[in-house]
Amino acid sequence: MQSSWILAIRSVRPLRRLAPTLTPRATCLSLLASRRHFQTSSPRPQDINPAIEDMAPKAPKFEIKTPKGTRDWSGSDMVLREKIFRTITNVFKRHGGVTIDTPVFELKEILAGKYGEDSKLIYDLADQGGELCSLRYDLTVPFARFLAMNKDVSQIKRYHIAKVYRRDQPAVKKGRMREFYQCDFDIAGLYDPMIPDAEIIRIINEVFEGLGWQGKYTIKLNSRKILDGIFQVCGVPDASIRPISSAVDKLDKMPWEDVRKEMVEEKGLAPEVADKIGKYVVLKGKRELLEQLQKDEELAANASMQQGFADMDLLFTYLDAFNAGHSVSFDLSLARGLDYYTGVIYEVVTEGSAPKVSAASADAEKSKKKKGKAGEDEDRSDDPTVGIGSVAAGGRYDNLVGMFSGKTQVPCVGISFGIDRIFSIMRANQAKKERKNEVDVFVMAFGGGKDFTGLLKERSEIAARLWDANIKAEFLYKVKPKLQNQFKAAEANGVPFALILGEDELAQGKIKIKEMGLPEDHPLKEGELIDLKNLAKEVQVRIDRKKQLDAIIEQAEGLRVVGGIKGEDVKVEQQAKEKEGEVTPTPPVQTEEVKAEN
Repeated sequence: MQSSWILAIRSVRPLRRLAPTLTPRATCLSLLASRRHFQTSSPRPQDINPAIEDMAPKAPKFEIKTPKGTRDWSGSDMVLREKIFRTITNVFKRHGGVTIDTPVFELKEILAGKYGEDSKLIYDLADQGGELCSLRYDLTVPFARFLAMNKDVSQIKRYHIAKVYRRDQPAVKKGRMREFYQCDFDIAGLYDPMIPDAEIIRIINEVFEGLGWQGKYTIKLNSRKILDGIFQVCGVPDASIRPISSAVDKLDKMPWEDVRKEMVEEKGLAPEVADKIGKYVVLKGKRELLEQLQKDEELAANASMQQGFADMDLLFTYLDAFNAGHSVSFDLSLARGLDYYTGVIYEVVTEGSAPKVSAASADAEKSKKKKGKAGEDEDRSDDPTVGIGSVAAGGRYDNLVGMFSGKTQVPCVGISFGIDRIFSIMRANQAKKERKNEVDVFVMAFGGGKDFTGLLKERSEIAARLWDANIKAEFLYKVKPKLQNQFKAAEANGVPFALILGEDELAQGKIKIKEMGLPEDHPLKEGELIDLKNLAKEVQVRIDRKKQLDAIIEQAEGLRVVGGIKGEDVKVEQQAKEKEGEVTPTPPVQTEEVKAEN
């Protein structure tokens, strides 16, 4: 007790200076009384004086929004994004992938010097813990750092799904974000040449065909060894090869004239050298292009070209074995600006990847920027000079791990899928309303009037049986729900099936199942009765049948592509050239299914 008094006296010494007329004992008694008051008389929420609430500080006035280049995700958007994740993850696991995770930020020195001109897009963090760090720019460099730290991991098929950060110019509606997901698959280890590279191409095909993109995408393929060999033969100084590669890589965004201007005026390349490069980088094809290049004596004499030719010849052979070469385009304009690539490189493009305006329109847009009408950070979702860009990209990087571990080299090849860009294309192309959740069955009660019980107990029991069978189900949280409101709830979430309980049917051991959205003349428009004993089996059969039918319809829509995979904007350009007599009309590409119909 004495120690308690001493503690209390010590605690009020500052108060004595404010109230010197109080004795220490009186001061302590006053404090103890106050303490008892707060313990026993704390105001309840309903006792708070409204006038006191009015005295509370007001919230600052600012715009409530997400930072530029970011967005919130909810509802049907989350359902679609999860579907993309699930499709990609299933492919990764099918090929033996194991997942890892790494920190969202890395030491600044880990990321420095790995991304060429794009290094300026890295988000640097303030030094608040004794280390200079940066938000990760991609998932590849962190993986290389992981391998360098874990020397016992000499071979691995790794996949990683996580967010990365780039201070790029945003166009949110087109999936060009500052915070976005990447899905990476990499094969690390020493293997015979080009076998892992060919499997990566096969994985790309499986992912996009799994998403229903048959015939709507192209895998642009090239080799850094071939590209470097072309630059060497054309006379590009070794110190300028990487900057010139970055310029060539812009050919999918701007015409050759603008790329040539950048190489000559900004990067100091001799005009005749640029013109020589221009004869090669416009070429594209398949194996026949490789054979054409091999016949060029000047190219064939270059050591880098010889290695590139051997790699590409093997790759085409393995792609044939994997049945994965149908979507590949050998494209000499593909350069990939990142510094760590050493061999085969690839990008996946589709409709909307490139801008939809002419070079003249792009120049006009640049003029507007110079006048200050558009800032560097402005969202350019509605800018026609900005395309979605590539939806996946990757390549071989044999020396990146060695940058961290010295002499230890772990050869690697991989692919990175841009989820937000894939999402933006799939969302724009959706013909039907996307579901807001994955519920397959909505359990309903039929009836009305004063004697209607609502069948809540029976609905709950049916829902529990479906859940036990791993079937996704819901019902309305009302004791006596109206049938119309139950249908509205199911339609709002895009639930494909309704189970309708009626007292007469239940007495017979039956329940009605109805597929939502059938046309008026469909024979099962009003539903069909099924046996309650086989409820889960009968429901699952119909769910599986509908999913199979939806997949067939989606695939059929993907096959209705005229002129290959180039998209509407390229078809319009082709038609314009045909009118002007510049090219011979190209016959439409027909799938086997279309030929059979004809």
